[in-house]
Amino acid sequence: MKLIAVVLLGSAFCWADECKPSALNVPGAQYPCVYPDHRATFRLVAPDAHKVQVRVGQPFDMTKGSDGAWTVTTTPLVVGFHYYTLVVDGVTVADPASRTFFGSGWENSGIEIPEAADVDFYLPKDVPHGEVNQRSYYSKVTGKWRRAYVYTPPDYDSGRTRYPVLYLLHGWGEDETGWYVQGHVDFIMDNLIAAKKAKPMIVVMDNLNAVKPGEDGSIFVGRGFVQQPQPAGRGGGLASFTGATFTEMMITDLIPMVERTYRVLPSRENRAMAGLSMGGMQTFLTALANLDKFAYIGGFSGSTGGRGGAFDAKTSNNGVFANAAAFNQKVKLLFLGIGSVEGPGTKNFSDQLTKAGIQNVYFESPGTAHEWLTWRRCLNDFAPRLFR
Repeated sequence: MKLIAVVLLGSAFCWADECKPSALNVPGAQYPCVYPDHRATFRLVAPDAHKVQVRVGQPFDMTKGSDGAWTVTTTPLVVGFHYYTLVVDGVTVADPASRTFFGSGWENSGIEIPEAADVDFYLPKDVPHGEVNQRSYYSKVTGKWRRAYVYTPPDYDSGRTRYPVLYLLHGWGEDETGWYVQGHVDFIMDNLIAAKKAKPMIVVMDNLNAVKPGEDGSIFVGRGFVQQPQPAGRGGGLASFTGATFTEMMITDLIPMVERTYRVLPSRENRAMAGLSMGGMQTFLTALANLDKFAYIGGFSGSTGGRGGAFDAKTSNNGVFANAAAFNQKVKLLFLGIGSVEGPGTKNFSDQLTKAGIQNVYFESPGTAHEWLTWRRCLNDFAPRLFR
């Protein structure tokens, strides 16, 4: 078997002035680069390869040059953060020119398609900064040590103030690092707090994977995840996802750990839960079944609407929406966010809730799909509405 040489491009290579290196490239890497019209050019030196593709949402065949370098320029990509991979003679690999990000169950490459109109809300500014730290804790429910990432607001360490808490979840195939690394949660919160648009709060980011001893596993695949075997005749994937173990773990282990470790304001009025994609589904499954513990609920490209057929306010989620007046009195915020390119499902669910008398906030991120710019924008709109 021939060894395929895969090397980074040297800094001496010239590229078109209008194609700027991605902000997520490793230091000195000139490719991938992004054009003003959102096309991206990828380049890989693999002289012994026979076929190379880049997969960024869809596959693009790369063309080999006389120098052994494979290149391709994509069609315009949707603005925001995208995972991507290279396929070299059938082997899927990360691009050595890009930083890696945990998503879809493994370490992917990443490219950022910039949008100048609102890009600065998730970038660092000259404002007071909070901190994100790792917190290990033992879960009695899962019988394992777990890790959460915790954002504490500016001046947390120098004061005695107690803060409300937002529990914020990642999506399928991601983990507790997602909101910190891909989502820039710390910069979003720093900027909102500095502008006095959001109340200072603690943000807890945990891992959706939660399996009890003896259980077959979860439906997630990747770091710390295992594939769930399905009994004969039972469908897999989201259709079989109940979120029950995570809910039990969160209430039994996670919330008590946070409230004895950090200076938090207890009670449901000071507790919010939100998540993206599958994390949004988990949020609805957990929070709607425990309204005595959560007063603020957010789903970013993920909700309970439409699962199992048409939405029925009388029966959905064990009838939690049946009494609209009681629900509206308990839930201070029900937030539904989506990217405009993702389709009408979330808007339809919001309209159905409104028709049933359920107060909710619908947010649509313009021009974005099922990706991180959508979810950054959702958080940027959601956080200022909390704990008011």
